Amino acid sequence: PQAKQAKSEIAERCVLMMLNEAAMALDSGVVASARDGDIGAIFGIGFPPFLGGPFRYMDSLGIEHLVARLEHYQKRHGDRFAPCDRLKAMAAEQQRFY
Repeated sequence: PQAKQAKSEIAERCVLMMLNEAAMALDSGVVASARDGDIGAIFGIGFPPFLGGPFRYMDSLGIEHLVARLEHYQKRHGDRFAPCDRLKAMAAEQQRFY
């Protein structure tokens, strides 16, 4: 039988993957800027406006924390949770999107 996962963990895993994908979209030029990504996510997919969009939300979480959580899930669930190179570099340099 499959172990029951906490709802909060399931939600965190989904959000972390979306944030990682947003950073990859910026890195690959699919999104021109963090601002464009935030606006597109709010109006395009209904990202909660009070969080400011995925890039502002990543800044509020802290890039280092985001990378640590992705790496935690990568160890438990595989490479689909591997933080993208941009996030790892930003964490190492203590950078933000804004």
